[in-house]
Amino acid sequence: MSSAIFFRWILLTALVSALAMSAAYAQKKFQEDSFKTSGGDLKITFIGHGTLMLTYAGKVIHADPVSMYADYATLPKADLILITHEHPDHLDMKAIQAVSTANTSIVVNIGAAKTVANGTVLKNGEEKTISGIKIEAVPAYNPGKPFHPKGNGNGYILTFGDKRVYIAGDTEDVPEIRALKNIDVAFLPMNQPYTMTPEQVAELAKSMQPKILYPYHFGNTDTAKLVALLKDEKGIEVRIRDLQ
Repeated sequence: MSSAIFFRWILLTALVSALAMSAAYAQKKFQEDSFKTSGGDLKITFIGHGTLMLTYAGKVIHADPVSMYADYATLPKADLILITHEHPDHLDMKAIQAVSTANTSIVVNIGAAKTVANGTVLKNGEEKTISGIKIEAVPAYNPGKPFHPKGNGNGYILTFGDKRVYIAGDTEDVPEIRALKNIDVAFLPMNQPYTMTPEQVAELAKSMQPKILYPYHFGNTDTAKLVALLKDEKGIEVRIRDLQ
């Protein structure tokens, strides 16, 4: 199978999956968690799959907004939008346009810049403060596999007062992530072959030691396996939310 046909198949598979879930998400009541930070309360809304909404200091941040997972016409407008990579279950211009205003800042990876013309590109390893939020771009990739090539996709570390939140995007267990420290909240993807197995997430979490770990983008993967694998890690609280 040629690489072009392979990638078209990947995109079609993601689209079909998203369409199948869209009706359920249209009526969904989203779960939320709140955190105290030195700069005020941080609220995280779990939209679905790889999609999140964060509210902090009067600002609204949408991470990988996709209209299959929510009616974005009814959600708060964005001060900041983060795009981890250009696959259609993470980049949806309809959703971006629905929550954008003239003052919305959009941060994108290299590949997404081809679609989001007004996006600010952060390359792996770069950081910038936008809308008052410090943003660090972390490499997100599959070693030796074509799904997510090295040097393209981003994860993001966001600093909210004294708290650091890591949204990994689509990635496997790679050295650049293992090296991360002082992460308070981590979102790690868990669905092979595109991202990680529960075992890989568990080993990565043991290295990173986030205080709170949310598996996300996990599809039909059994999240109970991850909970069992980390049951003896007293410094890591695993929280399961509706993020298939």
